Amino acid sequence: MNKYVALLRGVNIGGRNKVGMQRLVEAMAAAGFKGVSTYINSGNLFFSLSGPATFKTTEEIEGLIRDEFNVVTDVLIKDKDDIGRIAAAIPKHWSHDRQTRVDIMFLWPAYDDPLALSENVSPVPNIDTVEFVGGALLWRVDKDKLGRSGQMRLPGTDLYKHMTIRNRNTVRKIAERLGVGA
Repeated sequence: MNKYVALLRGVNIGGRNKVGMQRLVEAMAAAGFKGVSTYINSGNLFFSLSGPATFKTTEEIEGLIRDEFNVVTDVLIKDKDDIGRIAAAIPKHWSHDRQTRVDIMFLWPAYDDPLALSENVSPVPNIDTVEFVGGALLWRVDKDKLGRSGQMRLPGTDLYKHMTIRNRNTVRKIAERLGVGA
């Protein structure tokens, strides 16, 4: 069985797009998915398939969420190798804590390219540290400088609509749950 995580974009944020995780697990299992579980309420859905996840798998999960919860959301599926590679690329000395914010911005395929990103991402020198790793942007900023960060210019952009964001700690936990080191 191949292990996957479906990253749901924009669910359970600020009381909007509510998707009950336990109910979602039950609906996924009823639809035939195996090994279904979740991690925290922000839309991290684990499952296993005997073969590769495809565009049809993504459509099926999006349809299930739409039908079960009346929520339209985009889903990005990553396998354990993708998550392991991305988690391993996060510099070890980057911590997500009271002083520092470290976000991993998982990218939809159309933006999974350093050239496409260079036109859409504007890190601020001496404030932001941004690294591209296939499938994601790794973005570090001191929290006291967040208001001046280039990250604040992302909402409303086309790029922002084609990413889903998790913090460093969540990505490491996702990797652990998929059985890969981080």
